[in-house]
Amino acid sequence: MIFKFEWNPLADQPHNVAPRSERMRHHFRRWRTYFALAGSNLVHGPSAFLRYRRFRRIMYKEPVAIRPDMFAVSVSPADGREDEILDLLQETGVRRTLFRAASWERERLAAKEDFARRLRARGFEIVTALLQRREDVFRLEAWSSFLDEAFIRLGPHVSGFEIGHAWNRTKWGVWDQAEYIGLAREAVRLRSRRGVRLIGPAVIDFEFHLYPPVLRAVDFDVASSLLYVDRVGAPENEQSGWNAEMKFAAFKALAESGAGRALECWITEVNWPLEGTGRYSPASGKPNVSEEEQADYLVRYYILSLTSGLIGRVYWWQLVAPGYGLVDSRESPWRRRPSFFAFKTMIRHLAGSVFLKREQPQGGNVFRFRKDGREFAVAWTNGVSFDLDFSPAPTRIIDRDGNDLAVSARLRLDAHPKYIYTFAAQNPDF
Repeated sequence: MIFKFEWNPLADQPHNVAPRSERMRHHFRRWRTYFALAGSNLVHGPSAFLRYRRFRRIMYKEPVAIRPDMFAVSVSPADGREDEILDLLQETGVRRTLFRAASWERERLAAKEDFARRLRARGFEIVTALLQRREDVFRLEAWSSFLDEAFIRLGPHVSGFEIGHAWNRTKWGVWDQAEYIGLAREAVRLRSRRGVRLIGPAVIDFEFHLYPPVLRAVDFDVASSLLYVDRVGAPENEQSGWNAEMKFAAFKALAESGAGRALECWITEVNWPLEGTGRYSPASGKPNVSEEEQADYLVRYYILSLTSGLIGRVYWWQLVAPGYGLVDSRESPWRRRPSFFAFKTMIRHLAGSVFLKREQPQGGNVFRFRKDGREFAVAWTNGVSFDLDFSPAPTRIIDRDGNDLAVSARLRLDAHPKYIYTFAAQNPDF
């Protein structure tokens, strides 16, 4: 059944228009797909478990090169303010970005193509996420035509296409993995003709049991996850016994087991919605946090994911958005939030570094790095703040947002990540 599609422009997501009763009837009618899902996980479960155990043994124990291309942030064009968006994007120091193109806005592909050209002219590498709705499931020919036009128009300017979006939520129009596989196979069919790179399956949240059957059926070049952990607050917090670092390992283990090969894994969407933003927030209640908490969690999530050696890239959703973005567009001029400065500072220090090891004194986190002959650490705690006698003795301490702090060998660890250099930087501008 097709329900009228309704988009929520304030939160950048669809309204959930299908009644719960109809969704339940659909799930009962398609009971066979759930047996197929269970069967696939039983087959691939042992392989995934062994991979997961291996990943957990090596995480944070081996050096990891933190490449500049691991940091990314998504953008949306704003009519008449694209130059401002490009300037803000450039200010962050990031070089990788993502924008969406929706099947129900096919007439805007020409404008998206122009935006892609402008991004490329500024030196940004682009991924485009291609969004679906319920009608596309029943009208595969129209969906395929949209994909082909997107590949033709945007293909010369972007490095890859993420096929579909958050399809494990019925408001996005797909009600089981079989329907999504049908949409994704259309992209695979067109791939060789158009020479494009495909990314997927864009599952949202901690529902990794969907990876084995989908990745067995669809050959993606990169595995992607919209891995939100906002409902439990800090990324170190647990959801049913799983914290963020455990989820990173499970994501890669199940993706590679389903694909039957080594596979690069990206997180193509994550954020924490902000309290006090009303209808602009994509969630209600517990997931909403203060701007200070959002900035802390952003840095901690990036460090936990990228130093694991399992995640190749993380995209923050998104640069400008009232309810969750790095920049609040409700104010004039647009206001850079604490998360903007935290993101910018993180990239400045970590991009091009090598992660060396993690230490956990008194339950805190100290991640040590080397860059350009300098050694430094990033430190915080998710629990009660405490004083730590830092060794080697710091010579420079920089706060989460890039400001210098008083130097002391006795360091106060709290929720705000700090950058601690252990001998003088040779570059005074760093």
